[in-house]
Amino acid sequence: MNASTKPLKVVVIGGGIFGVSTAVHLARLGVRTVLINDGRLANGASGRSLAWLNSARKRSDAYHRLRLAGIDRYRTLAARYPDASWLRFDGGLTWDADDAANEIAEIFGYERDLGYHAQWLAPQRIAAVTPGVDASAVTRQGAIFNPGEGWVDLPSLIGTLAEEFRSLGGEIVTDAGRATVDIEGGRARGVVTADGMRREADAVLLAAGGDVPTIVAEAGQHIEDATPVALLVRTKPIRHPLKAVLNTPRIAIRPTPSGGFALDSAWSEEEVSVRPNGSYEVRQSTLEGLLREASRVLEGNPQLEIEDYGVGPKPIPGDGEPVFGELPSISGYFVAFSHSGATLGLIAGELLADEIVTRRRHPLLADFRPERFSAS
Repeated sequence: MNASTKPLKVVVIGGGIFGVSTAVHLARLGVRTVLINDGRLANGASGRSLAWLNSARKRSDAYHRLRLAGIDRYRTLAARYPDASWLRFDGGLTWDADDAANEIAEIFGYERDLGYHAQWLAPQRIAAVTPGVDASAVTRQGAIFNPGEGWVDLPSLIGTLAEEFRSLGGEIVTDAGRATVDIEGGRARGVVTADGMRREADAVLLAAGGDVPTIVAEAGQHIEDATPVALLVRTKPIRHPLKAVLNTPRIAIRPTPSGGFALDSAWSEEEVSVRPNGSYEVRQSTLEGLLREASRVLEGNPQLEIEDYGVGPKPIPGDGEPVFGELPSISGYFVAFSHSGATLGLIAGELLADEIVTRRRHPLLADFRPERFSAS
């Protein structure tokens, strides 16, 4: 494929936000696109993501710029779907533990210098700015409210994008089992599904979540991997005034479209164990602990009940930064692998589709290329 040749057909592996977003952007560009997933859409990390839309706290300048572009695309989407219950911009509130590691003052100054909209609030001021928080749970150093942040329900978004993708002529193949990339002569030539069916393609995007490093390793490529196991609990609907996303020392909370809450935390992930057969064991005490921690920071300390929960790999590259673009020594073999799937989902799909079609490497992705892991 040269710079003047538009691909006639692209196959996307992965039914999460990166895969579906890239597929619909390709279809918008007039490219015949097939999306293949091992199960139903959003059956992986996208189905158990807190999906907080943000660029809060500290990160590299390049990562911050990419995340801001990601949030911008969601604002465009919100204007297109103004009544959507699955996409909200009601801000984010964060506070740290009351110990020597508390960085709230430093983070506020850092965000303010970046021009990232931030308000430093004493506990007693929080209710007037963003309701639904038990002020007594906020540490004495106060909290940061970021009015421009929001959340998205990724399964709902993926369903909306998939509907558009099909309307543009895209093909979705679910329950296909593990797909492999067919490589010949240093180029991606297509995809072979678990049943042996081969689908030819001019380019392939691998967006298979936590499986990406293992799959590219089969082609002799290396991407450093720090993927842990993640746990997301969803509660039953409850009448409560909280609208913002909360990121606190012991619990992270966001509202859900049904009126419940999605909950996760670092400590609960550490309590998940993997059985010898590869399945996951989640203790009842862990689930109950998440409910208690959530109730403690919510106004009125409501009694919460579990509706369901999801557990599985949380894709995180070894250096914590996203991995987007073409593999260095295999033409037409593109990858998408990142922790911040929600915030980057729309912008990554847009830029990857553009790169696949035009062969022009977008400068916003310059710091996130897979070749950074290649042996020197």
